[in-house]
Amino acid sequence: MLWEAAIHQVRPHVVRIQTPNAQGTGFLALYNYDSSWCGIATAAHVVEYADTWQLPIKIDTENDSRFLNSNERVVFLDHQTDSAVVLFLKGNLRLPETPITLIPMDDTVSIGSEAGWLGYPNTYSDMMCFFAGTVSGRNVAQRFYLIDGVAIHGVSGGPVFRWSSQGEVQIIGVMVAYHANLATGAPLPGMSRAQDVSHFHGVINHIKSIDDANVRKKEFEEQSRGQAGTAIATMGGQPAASPRPDDNPFTRDSAAVDIPAAD
Repeated sequence: MLWEAAIHQVRPHVVRIQTPNAQGTGFLALYNYDSSWCGIATAAHVVEYADTWQLPIKIDTENDSRFLNSNERVVFLDHQTDSAVVLFLKGNLRLPETPITLIPMDDTVSIGSEAGWLGYPNTYSDMMCFFAGTVSGRNVAQRFYLIDGVAIHGVSGGPVFRWSSQGEVQIIGVMVAYHANLATGAPLPGMSRAQDVSHFHGVINHIKSIDDANVRKKEFEEQSRGQAGTAIATMGGQPAASPRPDDNPFTRDSAAVDIPAAD
């Protein structure tokens, strides 16, 4: 298992996430159609408090940082899978041009497969660390994997990845918890829990549908303006100015969420 090569691919996509009351890890999961917006995947419990109370969220890459106030982001939370995506204007934040591939939803990771993950442990919060283990089990109903490996505070939200049978690095989940063995009353070695990527696929499809609708809307408006301009010119008049289409049509559900551009 060539973990060194996999780490080399995944590492530039990994970020540290800091809020006034928590620290965790995240990774680049998506861009919108023109890459002006990016989505950072993480564990829901890393950002939920800050999102609820409209507190700032800080995103750190290994090269630079970005502070996000509550009006500069949209957070897509899924409490059932403890998963979240923080969507914001990328600005000058240096991230790779293409996210690492998420494992397809019709594919699964077999028990006995090797998995690795990256994160910023609280014990050394400025140091990205690598962990690895074996997939011990899978809960289909709750969409998580149990992995025989360690995960400590600060690593929550980090990407869990594997080498596919085609030799491609794929994100298979997000690290969310470590379950110690408390059978004897004392904490003994246990297992880590990684949620699958179903929530991230859902957000990606949602953003893509908005992108597609926005493109069709602009095409329709341009065509309508052209037809109106031709008709008015024929009558010797001037076409009226058309309203500018909304540049940020991202939604939580069906209601539009307006987010001003970052300074």
